[in-house]
Amino acid sequence: QVQLVESGGGLVQAGGSLRLSCAASGRTYNTYAMAWFRQAPGKEREFVAAIRWSGGRTYYADSVKGRFTVSRDNAKNTVYLQMNSLKPEDTAVYYCAASTGYRLGFTANTYDYWGQGTQVTVSS
Repeated sequence: QVQLVESGGGLVQAGGSLRLSCAASGRTYNTYAMAWFRQAPGKEREFVAAIRWSGGRTYYADSVKGRFTVSRDNAKNTVYLQMNSLKPEDTAVYYCAASTGYRLGFTANTYDYWGQGTQVTVSS
């Protein structure tokens, strides 16, 4: 089992920045990739960004490319999502997810473990 705890959400004005953190604990040695998803009210959960735990290769949704950066600190078992130039349409609950078994994908069913989510609200 892997436990994930997100933090860093909040309210920010359009154009501002936030940094989300996701701390992993438990059997993290099996982790292949970690990802961020988000879900706005009335919408499906959508992929935001992902990072391979080993090697650090990153992947982004087109909607956040150039504005968001995903990174990891292996020593702290923590993944970060730096969000710059935030827009009102970025408002959502942001979830951290982890996969095992050499899987990395852009759909929620790729991932085995999920955090509880953290709210990000961007005001116009």
